[in-house]
Amino acid sequence: MNLRAISTIPATAGTPIGPDALLSLDATVSFDPQISLAAPRRPTRADIAAARDRTIPDLVAPGLRVLFVGINPSLYSAATGRHFARPGNRFWPALHQSGFTSRQLRPDEQPLLLGQGLGITNVVARATARADELDAAELRAGGVALAELAESLRVSWLAILGVTAYRTAFRVPGAVVGPQACRLGGAHVWILPNPSGLNASWQLPRLAMAFRDLREASSLPRAQ
Repeated sequence: MNLRAISTIPATAGTPIGPDALLSLDATVSFDPQISLAAPRRPTRADIAAARDRTIPDLVAPGLRVLFVGINPSLYSAATGRHFARPGNRFWPALHQSGFTSRQLRPDEQPLLLGQGLGITNVVARATARADELDAAELRAGGVALAELAESLRVSWLAILGVTAYRTAFRVPGAVVGPQACRLGGAHVWILPNPSGLNASWQLPRLAMAFRDLREASSLPRAQ
């Protein structure tokens, strides 16, 4: 079952984010390192082992410009409750180097993305040690749920991080990285490479260029 939860973490202490204000938070949500909290402790091996099948709340809001879509959470990410938290994952560096953010965020700073019109979800919600533990039926069910989510939130662009998972989830065996002709839930679709450190064919400079191409296509200015 592909159960999803919605993140309700405020961007600043004591200031909940209302749906109508999410995209006008420039004065409230900043990338000033002076307001950043210290990095949280790393999970233990026991924490990671206990995280199997756990889910991470979606970081979403109505009217997102780009919704980034992972395959499913790693055990490390699930243990922390943060997306793309596993050391070695290049999502956060690529997001910064491509101009989506003005500095490299830590995974625990992910709520700041909402103020930039960006969000994060997964095709499949449950955490596994490896993506190949997911079967085709689970990926396809996740694809249906993703389209429904995009439609309900009026997302402009879906950025799916993994071409192999996309081919299976949406039955498009010939899909390649880049823009897709189809739409999902009314959203434009762009496939990005999987940012996992295990994806050796996409080193960080090339990965950041792929992210930059999406940013430019979605008409988002470079973050300052």
